[in-house]
Amino acid sequence: MDTLTKPTLPPSQHEFAEVIHRLEAGGAMLPDTPENLMQIIGIYKAYAVPMDFYWRDLLYIAERVFLDPFPFFKYFLPQEYLNLHNHYAGDDAELRVWRGEATAHPELLAFIEKGEAGKMPKLLHHLWHDRINMEFAEACMRAMYWHRGMGGKFDPYLDTDEYKANADRAIRAYFKYNPAMLGLYKLFPEMFIEQCRQMSYYSNLGLFWEVMAPVFFEMSDLYDEGKLTSVPEAMNFLVNGIFAVASRPIYHHVYIRGECYEIIPKSKGFVWLYEAALPYVEAVFYRTAPFRGTKSYNAQAQQVPQDQKDFHYGILYADVFPVGTAGIPPTLLMQDMLHFLPPYLVEYYKKYCRGEDDTLIQLGISFQRSMYCVTSAVIQALRTATLHPLDDPNPEHLQANRAFFEMQLDRFKRPEARLRDIQHQDYR
Repeated sequence: MDTLTKPTLPPSQHEFAEVIHRLEAGGAMLPDTPENLMQIIGIYKAYAVPMDFYWRDLLYIAERVFLDPFPFFKYFLPQEYLNLHNHYAGDDAELRVWRGEATAHPELLAFIEKGEAGKMPKLLHHLWHDRINMEFAEACMRAMYWHRGMGGKFDPYLDTDEYKANADRAIRAYFKYNPAMLGLYKLFPEMFIEQCRQMSYYSNLGLFWEVMAPVFFEMSDLYDEGKLTSVPEAMNFLVNGIFAVASRPIYHHVYIRGECYEIIPKSKGFVWLYEAALPYVEAVFYRTAPFRGTKSYNAQAQQVPQDQKDFHYGILYADVFPVGTAGIPPTLLMQDMLHFLPPYLVEYYKKYCRGEDDTLIQLGISFQRSMYCVTSAVIQALRTATLHPLDDPNPEHLQANRAFFEMQLDRFKRPEARLRDIQHQDYR
């Protein structure tokens, strides 16, 4: 159970006072129990393996596929990108977060080769849908792209004349030997620029996940070694990781016939924390959008909010049981993670509900718990960066911290939020 330090302030009167006191004591929104720790670390491992594919393919699409009007093979990752070294793993890492290899994870390579159906040509695996579901990664990218204006300088730059000029050079080079596409570009320039902006978000998300995959791999290894023993330790590892990589560059380069076109140069100084991590959490964890077919998009029906800021369809609100009520569970990701669950999590899921037949739902709920832990790390990191230490002796500073925590938790007052549910172990 959580060990809460004696508060120096009067008890909070917030609906989630217990959670706020836990945050003030250096904990997470998720209660500190061995069962919760096992679930979130197991899920981080299961998530990191497909994520190792996601980030590589996102960069491949942004850098090589680019504006291909018929990108039939964009999910067929070439060996060059499977061999691409992660900047945060391997011996040549800029900052070695994970002690493992810099190239694609061995479990990922084994799955790409055999899948569930066994060894057969890659095209048959693809058509049989026996593969990593890149559609999930693209849905996350589109959520970030649709919920633009989440802070930082990256997004406003996409509307500048400088960006349009850089994009123009790349577009003309890409279609240099295709007069039909150049003619279309002349007729509909904004359509092509808009597609280029989307490619920039592919790059943004790819560079974001390139960091998160080794972070999750290392957390899994530390847990296996008995060096990660509590939920607050897991959260603090994430907080420290956020600050360690906060300034990694976010950019968009396109490679056309051996030449690099810098659509968003590294020299612009866009950084990982403000241009990728925080917009991702806001757009994907909180907002996203209702899945088509589960909510009406008819404005007269008023089934979705009028303002984007009121969207609440992310994993923090998702009802993992009946798809389509308060939130949309990441079903494709759940299917991807199923292939890479550590043995202890497989055994854990066999004990509850309908056993193996229920694994996807159990996995989705564990994923929800794990993302509340990640969100806790983001909240604590923001508090560290903008406010005061948790042990600050000044009561006014502690009150400012509390006001910040209460403001963050106000977002979970909605009846659809799962913060209430994850406080109890029987939420399965």
